[in-house]
Amino acid sequence: MLGGQQEAPTRTAGAVHARAERVTKRFGSGVAVDGVDLEVRAGEIVGLLGPNGAGKSTLVGLLTGSRRPTSGRVELCGGDPRDPRFRRTLGVTPQETGLPASLRVGEVIDFVRSHFPDPLSRSEVLDRFGLGDLARRQTGGLSGGQKRRLAVALAFAGRPEIVFLDEPTTGLDVEARRDLWEAVREFHAGGGTVVLTSHYLEEIEALAERVVVLGEGRVLADASLEAVRGLVKVSRISISSPVPPSGFDFEGNGDRLHLLTADADRVVRELVTRNVPFRDLEVRPASLEEAFLTLTNKKAVAGKDQR
Repeated sequence: MLGGQQEAPTRTAGAVHARAERVTKRFGSGVAVDGVDLEVRAGEIVGLLGPNGAGKSTLVGLLTGSRRPTSGRVELCGGDPRDPRFRRTLGVTPQETGLPASLRVGEVIDFVRSHFPDPLSRSEVLDRFGLGDLARRQTGGLSGGQKRRLAVALAFAGRPEIVFLDEPTTGLDVEARRDLWEAVREFHAGGGTVVLTSHYLEEIEALAERVVVLGEGRVLADASLEAVRGLVKVSRISISSPVPPSGFDFEGNGDRLHLLTADADRVVRELVTRNVPFRDLEVRPASLEEAFLTLTNKKAVAGKDQR
């Protein structure tokens, strides 16, 4: 962790807003983050992907100062993420957020705003996140989705330079989720930096320019959306057939079958050569979800082979 006297951060185009250098975090005998190197530069939207237990939330906690690394070094806008001067550059929505039940929504927003030198106005926060009708409601009386919207809004209330959103749309309906996406895009268009974790891979595809895939506490891939798909070089073949063709690993429900393969041309030729009855052939690149699952499975197998 950084120490000593540090100057307050200044806005610099292309500056590193968050950095982890050989960071490890252990809990007892378990390793949640294992030697991770990561840089997030000003103006990026970075998506963190990985299964439960991959280390996503722990890494976010390290970069935002809510956890200390066991070893390695972390920075937030050039300084110690536990130093209030550097934390004023930061907005966070953790997975679990405790809101004071007796305070009204507007009061909670004002309380958070008071910690920042140049916050958004209360009305800006309420309007941007569709909370205007809830301003006088006590947070204890909000629904789960309403509390989540408020928790996300609070991350932007201080007009931060970088925002960390850990599973931000859990519990939100489709309309509320898309409203949040628009708020993130607006923040980014103004030069803001975003680090986003999500179980909704559609969300990562809709927002992120760069994807970091985590597995067992390690970085498995760090590249653009298209490059992550390309790492596994997988295509998805879909056909309609009355019976699954023998000798292929097609899966599906009813007569619509799907297969992931690194050589789509070969599979289609074999289907034709074998006179397999099929129709409605579709061949497309793997989705981010399919690439992600294939990549994590490959890494898991490689790790077992090395033991």
